[in-house]
Amino acid sequence: MKRIYSTLKCLLVGGLLVASQGCEIDLELDDRYTELTIYQNPESIDLYMAGMYNEFHTFKFGQFPIGYDNATDGLTDIMKYTSSAEGNGSVNRLAFEPQRVSAASPNFNYWNSGYNRIRRLNELMYGINNYADGLTAEQKTLYEAEARFIRGYVYFWLVKLHGSVVLLPELTSEPNNPRASEEESWNFVLADFAFAAEHLPTKAEGGAAWRGRATKDAAYALMARAALYAGSIAEYDNKQFNNDPLTGVPAAKKNEYYQIAADAAGEVMKMGYSLPKDFTGMFTNPNNSEAIFSVDYQRPGVTHTYDSRFSPPVAAASNRAEGVPTAELVEEFEMANGEEFSWSNPAHAAAPYANRDPRFYGTVLYNGAVWQGRTLETFVGGNVGFVEYGTDANPSNTVTGYYVRKYLDPTNTTFAQNRSAQSWMVIRYAEVLLIYAEAQLKLGNLSEARNAINQVRGRADLPNTQAQTAADLMEAIEHERIVELAFEGHRYWDLRRWRKAHTVLNNLRVHGDKITKNAAGDLQYQRVDADKQDRRFLSQMYYIPLPQGEIANNRALTQIQGW
Repeated sequence: MKRIYSTLKCLLVGGLLVASQGCEIDLELDDRYTELTIYQNPESIDLYMAGMYNEFHTFKFGQFPIGYDNATDGLTDIMKYTSSAEGNGSVNRLAFEPQRVSAASPNFNYWNSGYNRIRRLNELMYGINNYADGLTAEQKTLYEAEARFIRGYVYFWLVKLHGSVVLLPELTSEPNNPRASEEESWNFVLADFAFAAEHLPTKAEGGAAWRGRATKDAAYALMARAALYAGSIAEYDNKQFNNDPLTGVPAAKKNEYYQIAADAAGEVMKMGYSLPKDFTGMFTNPNNSEAIFSVDYQRPGVTHTYDSRFSPPVAAASNRAEGVPTAELVEEFEMANGEEFSWSNPAHAAAPYANRDPRFYGTVLYNGAVWQGRTLETFVGGNVGFVEYGTDANPSNTVTGYYVRKYLDPTNTTFAQNRSAQSWMVIRYAEVLLIYAEAQLKLGNLSEARNAINQVRGRADLPNTQAQTAADLMEAIEHERIVELAFEGHRYWDLRRWRKAHTVLNNLRVHGDKITKNAAGDLQYQRVDADKQDRRFLSQMYYIPLPQGEIANNRALTQIQGW
């Protein structure tokens, strides 16, 4: 902790470091009477604070920014959205036509709602410090730590979208506020998480009564994630894609951020988390040993629609799979013995879904998989069979030969009527280990990086990585982030922070494996184009434009150059 604070102290600019979910509640503070009433009653403060946690619902199951679950994964090489129609096909349209992003219509638009939440959190902290006479100093600090944890998460999203944002450390009535530099913005995020980590209880200390609220564990984990992003920008951006004087992070700062990431992840690694062998089951078990911070749901009042959007089609439910895994993702999963899968290998091609990395079976549904009592037939004419992309504007069936498995609830056969209630893990231990591995690699500690990678592989009983050089270890980390974290909303943002999106996603077409049966009943596999046109990523999209209306309302705000 001392080292993290020492590093942060060097990074922070003078004035910037200043002093769950469940209920769908967002209390407005309209006048002094209301403020006094709320802050003199601890139960009312708790109710208001519970409403602030609703912000995490904004990002559940990778929904941000387009309003579809796993939407950003659908912009990458691991998921294909099935619709080609306007509306349901918004993810595809944005993948094919990034020029749709503009200051008038940013598409990735979180600015207004994000700053509304920041204002509410700043009001909450102001009210606690000025009106809550019955609270002890320790209680006030605890509430501030919770509020800053949530504010840090909001700012994390704003900064990774725009780079340079307006920093509001406290409640203000000033309507005209300029953008801070990207370095200052990342430092602000880290300072909020550092404050939260210092003052919040651990998950173990909080116990059942604290379930769903911010903890020291979660604050360290999200600090590690944010610091890794900042370090990546410092290493990979180098002002190649934007001339705005406020975007980018000096390359000389990268090791400071990587050290914060490694130290924060290291704190979580001391807290007793472990990686369950049951990779499949843990995504519907809210009490698994890996979940660091989760958003919970409960029927009938607080639910979501994940199962209806990704389950293989069920006639009684009239659902359709909005997004499906790509053949490129399927090929990333190794054989159980650590061999790289290849269709050129006759043994692999004869039984392509047998003896794979166990995480494959918790991530993808394939031809022959058993799901809710049915053996899935993804071949042409099968019970959940193949439809070629573009031949049906809104198909019910897969366009790649695969369906999502991760996070689906195998017991939920009534999702059409009762929706879904499985928890969503905001951050889990495997990601912390991969953050630690990447940060240590960047700091030159290759053995530490290798050990962390092997812990993640060990949960799947895979052999240790054979990577020895820094370049090979980085490739191993990218591979593990794809297979371990698929459909958890990371791939698009990883490609952005590594500044690889313009090379990986430009001129990309994702594929499927079309399966047919011949007259003898033998299965035949054919690699097919599941896009029918090239995807594009404009390098200017590394920094999403600010909404034009916000610039009109804030005379001190300027647009990010390039837009």
